Amino acid sequence: MKLADLYARHGLTLSVEFFPPKTDKGEENLFNEIEIIKRLNPGFCSVTYGAGGSTREKTVDLVETIHDGCGLEVMCHLTVVGQSKDEARAILRRLKEKGIENLIALGGDPPQGETDWRPHADGFHHAAELVREAMALGGLSVAVAGFPEVHPRAVSRESDLKFVKEKVDAGAVAIITQLFFDNEDYYRFVEDLRKLGVKVPIVPGVLPLLSAAQVRRFTALCCAKIPAALEAKLVKVENDDDAAVEMGIEYASRQCEGLIKFGAPGLHFYSLNKSHSVAAICKNLGL
Repeated sequence: MKLADLYARHGLTLSVEFFPPKTDKGEENLFNEIEIIKRLNPGFCSVTYGAGGSTREKTVDLVETIHDGCGLEVMCHLTVVGQSKDEARAILRRLKEKGIENLIALGGDPPQGETDWRPHADGFHHAAELVREAMALGGLSVAVAGFPEVHPRAVSRESDLKFVKEKVDAGAVAIITQLFFDNEDYYRFVEDLRKLGVKVPIVPGVLPLLSAAQVRRFTALCCAKIPAALEAKLVKVENDDDAAVEMGIEYASRQCEGLIKFGAPGLHFYSLNKSHSVAAICKNLGL
């Protein structure tokens, strides 16, 4: 089922993000976690592309395996950075030929070890161009990313919002946000985009934290902030990952309650290939 149809259904659409494991054992563990995730009846799962397109083949192979054998709708990540237009077009054609209907078009992160973002010499420069390419091919339902706290490379909040609108105008049917820990950032982001005439679903991305070190690293990478209320909780579990997981479940559960009350069309969980926290949050929410 295409993204546009998934979000047109009545009720909340759950989705879960995975990344391609580096080892055979990691892949075996992931498929065990996927079996648990399936019990939550998610609308779809997604598979990341890796910094600089570093997991390109693994990503597409994993997407195909999930599509063919796991009984889950799947959305493939595809990035601009690190590949030529012809390489990106080949991935789009491969997805279409395999009957994979859903895609999220992203700018992507620089390769590991690099800090500056540069488009490929023969590649697309913006995610909107990738959206247009997918639309021209046909048969694909495309989501794009949104940044409630402003994209790290944006020159201003206003320009960032206009870039998001450009991606929607190019044909994107949904916006899935970067992680955030203060719901007010999401509420403001949605309201500002609605004022610009953006009507597609804007889905909040939720990270159930696994450790204090992890959340500090992730927020630094994506330039998200840690609210004072969360920081106070993190300090208490700085050296206790088990306690951090439980605190993360509670924090994300309360966060999701607010998002649902606001009217979010779905919840997109950054699972880090783990089912425990996602399942516990859904139980807390009665989903």
